[in-house]
Amino acid sequence: MAKQEDKFKKVISHAKEYGYVFQSSEIYDGLSAIYDYAQNGVELKKNIRDYWWKAMVQMHDNIVGIDSAIFMHPTIWKASGHVDAFNDPLIDNKDSKKRYRADVLIEDYCAKIETKINKEIKKATKRFGDSFNKDEFITTNTRVLGYQEKIDTILSRMGKSLEKEDLADVKSLIEELEIACPLSGSKNWTDVKQFNLMFGTKLGASAESAMDLYLRPETAQGIFVNFLNVQKTGRMKIPFGIAQTGKAFRNEIVARQFIFRMREFEQMEMQFFIKPGTQKEWFEKWKETRLKWHLSLGLGEDNYRFHDHEKLAHYADAATDIEFKFPFGFKELEGIHSRTDFDLSQHEKFSGKKLQYFDHEENKSYTPYVLETSIGLDRMFLAVFSNSLVEEELENGTTRTVLKLPAVLAPNKAAILPLVKKDGLPAIAKKIVEDLKWDFNVVYDEKDAVGRRYRRQDANGTPFCITVDHDTLENNTVTIRYRDTMEQSRVKIEDLRDIIKQEVDVKNWLMKM
Repeated sequence: MAKQEDKFKKVISHAKEYGYVFQSSEIYDGLSAIYDYAQNGVELKKNIRDYWWKAMVQMHDNIVGIDSAIFMHPTIWKASGHVDAFNDPLIDNKDSKKRYRADVLIEDYCAKIETKINKEIKKATKRFGDSFNKDEFITTNTRVLGYQEKIDTILSRMGKSLEKEDLADVKSLIEELEIACPLSGSKNWTDVKQFNLMFGTKLGASAESAMDLYLRPETAQGIFVNFLNVQKTGRMKIPFGIAQTGKAFRNEIVARQFIFRMREFEQMEMQFFIKPGTQKEWFEKWKETRLKWHLSLGLGEDNYRFHDHEKLAHYADAATDIEFKFPFGFKELEGIHSRTDFDLSQHEKFSGKKLQYFDHEENKSYTPYVLETSIGLDRMFLAVFSNSLVEEELENGTTRTVLKLPAVLAPNKAAILPLVKKDGLPAIAKKIVEDLKWDFNVVYDEKDAVGRRYRRQDANGTPFCITVDHDTLENNTVTIRYRDTMEQSRVKIEDLRDIIKQEVDVKNWLMKM
C-alpha cells in the first residue's frame, strides 16, 4: 500500500514539474479537487479526445456528434431523475468531523483485501516461476478464494442495501467491518444520509426574475433532448449513435485522488439508439468494441477488467464498468450501460413532445432503447499518464525517469536538438522545426549538454529526439533517437516526416482494434 502511495505521489509531482497538471488557483492556495491542464497536459488531453472521437465518430458511418449547452432547462433534470435520485450516501465521523462517502469506505476496505490476493499471486509467481498458471491459481487456491468470497459478499450486500435505500444497513456494514476514519482511526460514525450532487445556479438579470438552473452533472441528457432533431436532420436510421464530449459538474463531497474524482470534469459519451429487444446483443458488442479501443493504446491487457454492477441505476437493465489498474488499485474508467427507453420516455412525458422513431421497414413507431458508453476524459488522462511513468535502471547502473506515453498521444512528437549552439547547427535545426511543425507538434531544445536534453525529453514523454551535428553539414543526415529503447540511427532529413508519421499516425494505432 505504501509503495502504491509513493508511486502516486511521484505521478502528481511529475505532472506538475513537466507542465501537465497544475492545482487551480494555486497562488491563492487553490480549490479542492479542481485542476488546470498545463501546456503539455492540454495537448495530451486533446490527443486523447481526438483519438476517441476518430474511433467513435469518424470511423462509424452511423454515429454523429453534437455539442450541447452546459445550461439546460431545469425540468430536464427532473425528468432524468437527477433532482430526486442523483445522490451519494454520506457518513460523518463524530470525532474527526470528516465526511466520507459510505460506499467508498466499503470499496476501499475491499481494495485492501484485494491487495492480499495480489500478494498471494506475487508469492506464487516467485515460487513456481515459468510454470505458474495464474488463472488456475486464482480459481483453486483456498486463501485467494476465501478473500474473493469475502469481497463478493460485502459488495453484494452493499449494492442491495443501496438499491433498496436501506442506509441503516450500510452503516451496520461499516460497523461490522470495523472500518475506521482514515484520518483519526475513530469508528464513531453518524447515520448514513443522501446528498444531492448537482450544482445550483441562476439565470436572469435580477434576483426576482431569475430562473433556478443546474450546471449539468452529465452530458448524456443533451443528447437525449436532441435525439429527434439529429435523427430527422441527419436522416438517421436505427441503429445509430450520437456522441458528445464536454464539461460536467458534480458537487463531490469526497473528491480525491488527484484528477480521478473532480468537481469539474470532462466526459466522452456516446448514446446508441437501438430497436427494443436487441439491447443484450448491442451491450456485448459495445463491451468488446470499447475494450479493444483501450487495448489499442498498448497500456497492458492485465491493467483492464470488467466489473458488472451489483446495484443497477434506476434506468438500466444491464451495466458494467471497464476498470483500470491505477496506482491506487482497480477503479472505474468507462461505463457501458443498457439504459432501456427510460430517458426518451421520461422526456416525452415531461415535455409533452413525441420522441419516437418511425421504422419504415416495420411500418410502426416506437421509443428506441439506448446503449451508452461513457468515459471520463480526466480519468483516461490519469490512466495513460500514471501507466506511462516509469523509472528504469540502465546498464551503467544509473536510472532514468521516462514517460512512455503512447506516441499517438504524446504532446510533442519530436525534439530537435543542435549538438552545439554554433557552426550553423542551430539554423539547420530550426529549419527542420519549421518544416515538421506543419504536420506534428515539435520543439526546439538547445540548453544543456545533449545527454541532459535526452533525459529531459524522456521525462517529458517526447517519442523522438533528432540531433543535428557536424556530419549534418556534410551529408544532410541527422541522428534520430527513440525514447523507449534509446536506440539511435542515422537518417536523411527528408525522411524524418515519414519516420515520425509511421509511429504517431492514428490509423496505425486504431488498426490494432
